[in-house]
Amino acid sequence: MKILQKKICVLGDFGVGKTSLVGRFVKNEFSDKYLTTVGVKMDTKLMKVNDDLQIKLILWDIAGENSFKRLSKMYLRGAAGFLLVLDGTRLSTLEAALDIKQNILTQQGDIPFVVLVNKIDLKDQWEIKEDDLRRLKVESNQLFLTSAKNGDQVEDAFYLLSQLLAS
Repeated sequence: MKILQKKICVLGDFGVGKTSLVGRFVKNEFSDKYLTTVGVKMDTKLMKVNDDLQIKLILWDIAGENSFKRLSKMYLRGAAGFLLVLDGTRLSTLEAALDIKQNILTQQGDIPFVVLVNKIDLKDQWEIKEDDLRRLKVESNQLFLTSAKNGDQVEDAFYLLSQLLAS
């Protein structure tokens, strides 16, 4: 069986749930305690893509930034793909995510990515509406409504990105 290693950046505004999503995916854990990521936190997980291929995802959970321009290019170097995370309860994270996406594609080229609108468990508090979700689908084609808290669609999102990296 062939094993590939791929660096994946987990990006989004502060407080959208990047660290919680990685924790749910890698360790199947969730904590209600909010801890700000400083710089970058790295985790790995081996994903079976098919009978002949596994991908070792090297996840770079990068500190949230209001302005993508402050994000160090050093963190992005060598990324094979990225997860773009929004918080469904904060509309401001939509524009931040679109700005990050555009800057990543400018710096890194057309690399695979998946959009996760997190906190679906708080759907009744969402500021991101159906029209916003339709706009995001046009921007990405790969959109998941996730919950780091209960695990909704988290594994599916990472698995799809693994498949995109394998093709």
